[in-house]
Parts: sequence; C-alpha cells; structure tokens
Amino acid sequence: MDVALTGADLVTCLGDADATFAALRKGVDGSEPLRFYDTGRMGVTRGYHVTDDEGDDKDEPPLRAGRWLARCVAGAVRQAGIDPARERVSVIVGTGLRELRAVERWTLDGVPVRRRDLHFDAAVRAVLPDVAEVITVSNACSASGHALALAQDMLAAGEADAVVAAGCDAMSESMLTMIGRVADAPTAVLQPFQEGRAGVLLGEGAVAVVLQPRTDGGARPLATVLGTGLSCDAHHETAPDAGGIVAAMRDAHSRAGVRPRDIGLVLAHGTGTALNDPTEAAALREVFDGTAPGPLVTGVKGAIGHTSGSAALMSLLIAVESMRTGSVPATVGLSEPIPEAAGLRLVIGEPADCDARVAQVNAFGFGGVNAVSIIRVDR
Repeated sequence: MDVALTGADLVTCLGDADATFAALRKGVDGSEPLRFYDTGRMGVTRGYHVTDDEGDDKDEPPLRAGRWLARCVAGAVRQAGIDPARERVSVIVGTGLRELRAVERWTLDGVPVRRRDLHFDAAVRAVLPDVAEVITVSNACSASGHALALAQDMLAAGEADAVVAAGCDAMSESMLTMIGRVADAPTAVLQPFQEGRAGVLLGEGAVAVVLQPRTDGGARPLATVLGTGLSCDAHHETAPDAGGIVAAMRDAHSRAGVRPRDIGLVLAHGTGTALNDPTEAAALREVFDGTAPGPLVTGVKGAIGHTSGSAALMSLLIAVESMRTGSVPATVGLSEPIPEAAGLRLVIGEPADCDARVAQVNAFGFGGVNAVSIIRVDR
C-alpha cells in the first residue's frame, strides 16, 4: 500500500528543518565539545548537541528528548492539516534510549523524575491531547524506521486515518561511556566510509512525519512511502551482518515494487565505525551489482552525529529534500573512501546534482535490527 507523507518536522544540532538542510548543503560539521558530562572518565569529548530554548551549557534541562519530540509532532501535524479531535490519529515513537538521561540524573544527582514521563505519552499529549494512542518502540538505531513500518501497517489495516511516525533521542552518560570504551582514543570527528576513520560520535534530536493513505486527486504529498523492509538477523550483539542487511534491502524492494536499478539515491547508515561501513558498503555493492552507474550514496552522520532512534526518519527527510531540490549533500568528513566502497557513487566534497525520484534509506541497529525504506518524490 502506497502511503502519502503529508507533514514533517525535525530538529538537529544544526537547527530546525530549514536550517538543517541549508547547513548540510554547506557541509557544516555540527559537532562541539560535550556540555553536560565529565568527559575525563568517558573517553568521549565531542558530540552533536541540540541547543535548547531554556538552560545553558551548565544547566541541563530535564526530559530533553520529549521536549523535542513534542515540538516536531506538533509541527508535522500542523503542516499535514489533520485534526486528532475529528480523525483517528495514532502516534508511534521510535527511540533507542527513551529518557535514559533522566534516569541517570535521578540516580546520580538526585533529580527526581516521574516514571510515566519516561514514556512519551505525556510529551505527545501535551501538544496533541486528542490522539488515539501513543506507542513507543525501542529498536536501537533503526527504531524510527520500525515506527514507519508499523505506521504503514496500521494504515493498510484500516486502524487509523493518519499515523504520526516519529523518533527522538538525547545523549546519555552511559551511552557515551560505552562508545568511549571501544575507541583507542577520543574520536575527534565522525567520518562515514573514510579510510582511517576513528569511530562514532553521538547526535541528538527528534523527527516526525505524518502518514495518510494515498488517494487519487488529493493534494500532492511531500513524498510517497512505497515500502519498508525489516530484518532481525541476531548475528551479534553489536556487529552488523551483511546478509541481514541485504535481506532488509531486498525485502524493502519487494514491498515497494521496485528493482535496484529504479533507485537513484541511497541515504546510508554510515556510522564511521570499523565494522558498519565496510559491511554496509559490501551489502550495497551486492544489491546494486549490475545497475551501473548505480545510485548516488551519501550519509549525514558526519554533519549531525549518530542520532540513534531518530536516525532513520532524519535520513528519510533529507532524502526527500535532496530529490525535491535536485541536490544531494556531500558526506561530511569523507575525502578518501575505504576500499570496500569502491564502485559506489559516494557524494564527496560538494553537493551532487540529482534527478532521482526514488530513494532508499538505510538504518541498522544493534542485534541486527535493520530497517530499509523506499520513498518516491514527484516534482
């Protein structure tokens, strides 16, 4: 079932949607020194912070992920023009960490938090009190891709008139410490598909899209979601598996009714880690073998960091903007690609002209929880 994407909003370290797209076109690296943490014991010194409306570098506002989520859900619904008081509107939020930082502050600093605020129901209903339900799914770094798939299923089953698929995550001390312990030294810059890359850095933010059934004669949507393929290969706790990734890509193509040669753009997962980049590159080479010249391939984590549960939908909106404007942003931090990426049309240095109408968006999570979406934009 083709699904119309009728409203969208996001916030990243680079700002709102318009500011983020403009900065991506300029190749801006949004990383900065970490604000709220004792970096001396974590092995991480930099990240991609969202600037909050309240608080400063020394005063960390509470429940930051939910604040951004509420803002984006309200913005997407407003753009779509739907009314939860008159229509059946459900919200599905994909997240890697929920409000884990609030739990850390409660435990370490004595800052209290209500348990119900760790779920995003209250945050969403603060701006949309009449939504039918708020569902939170935690599927690691592909979570908002899974939220998108579930939203498509709900519409196909007639269980909602519209579904808001969303994602959000804020940095947490425990997650920062984990990535710091797998690096030989603090990572200075996130460089997807770069030879000699040093590892991942965390980003944060939120994103929301409104999905409705595609109808003939209606207003032209921002994009059409043709299908989302999923796989859970359970290959390893953290290491990706090319076979599981290929399975998700082929499932997405089958559901979308497209062939590899129909796809003109790929938004890669591209984490800048030792294992993801060569594995993802190998999977892309296998799936797009024989489609010369093949799709353009770019990634955004060098600019906005690894935004965990919101990464999939953020990449999806950047794919929409790239096809709408005919300009694909370069992969920030990439100048010398890894050998495994030989043959891929990586966008390096400057934005690339693009006449693609169909794009593929990759998102992979720990445990082999993979989501790949196919979208189309009609100019």
